[in-house]
Amino acid sequence: MLWVVATPVGDPGDLTLRALEILKTCDVVICESTKETSRLLRHHGITGKNYELLNEHSEPADVLKLADLCKHKTVALVSDGGTPAFCDPGADLVARCRKLGIEVKPALGASSLMGLLSLAGRRLDQFVFRGFLPAETEERRRALRELQKEKRPVVLMDTPYRLKKILADMEEHFPQRVLFLVRDLSLPGEKCLEGKASELRKICGDDKAEFMLLLTSE
Repeated sequence: MLWVVATPVGDPGDLTLRALEILKTCDVVICESTKETSRLLRHHGITGKNYELLNEHSEPADVLKLADLCKHKTVALVSDGGTPAFCDPGADLVARCRKLGIEVKPALGASSLMGLLSLAGRRLDQFVFRGFLPAETEERRRALRELQKEKRPVVLMDTPYRLKKILADMEEHFPQRVLFLVRDLSLPGEKCLEGKASELRKICGDDKAEFMLLLTSE
């Protein structure tokens, strides 16, 4: 069977008791990187696990192999942080296992999306999750122009080194809209920033940080 196990987005103490027990007893851990996952497990006294990789470099044949593994063993799927199979290749494994009739169960826990929404201080009865914008310049511009038509709040995310870039995009395409930015969620340096893109660009400068961004409807 396959367990989809949420892991902390920052503080390792955010791992749930249920997730901890699953990670202790499972036969195999499927992760994005052994460096991040083994560090988390060692923090909780778990060593000697068998690891398999599933990330953006994985091929369809890798997913087939991992699904076959889930037929015969108890497997835990994790990401580098947060809930796996959401904006990451774990979704392909979950889909394959369900197609093959392999039991898939969630161990709920940390989610950067829920963290952002809970800190925003807004009643967001509806919102659009846009996630990662295209990296290629022209595709990115097209996506941003499409977002200009959207009147509901929009949630965006990207890699840490694109924080400066996404704030520049927001200033160009949404200069009057209020942004809510959460950086390094659940870590000692966590910051919640609110304001127009031009204001946030001055605060953040060339910083690199894990982040989630809410483009409000205001």
